[in-house]
Amino acid sequence: MTTPAKLKLTIYQGATFRRRLQWLQPDRTPMDLSGCTARMQVRAEVESPAVLLTLTTEDGRIALGGTAGTIDLIVSDGDTAPLAWGCGVWDLEIAHPGGDVTRLAQGSISVSPEVTRV
Repeated sequence: MTTPAKLKLTIYQGATFRRRLQWLQPDRTPMDLSGCTARMQVRAEVESPAVLLTLTTEDGRIALGGTAGTIDLIVSDGDTAPLAWGCGVWDLEIAHPGGDVTRLAQGSISVSPEVTRV
């Protein structure tokens, strides 16, 4: 069982959000993510029914690096510009080809409001 990493993320409204994570095995070698998919949701609170932001491998907002064990989170500037919420909670799950799911990371997330707007 993997204990999820706890991370605080900040999205800068109107700017491209990029964050690279790497999943390492206990011997510090990268976990092979070949054939895996990933999903991440942001909600105001854990119990909130409304999803504020979704990232998945299917929508191109998460890219997995196969044998390198990397997980790239990507939200374009055009998609961060309309974000109107201030803070929330998130978690990231990796779905393995055999059907197992691992919660790899979780934490809080905030949106820093944009001052310069086009």
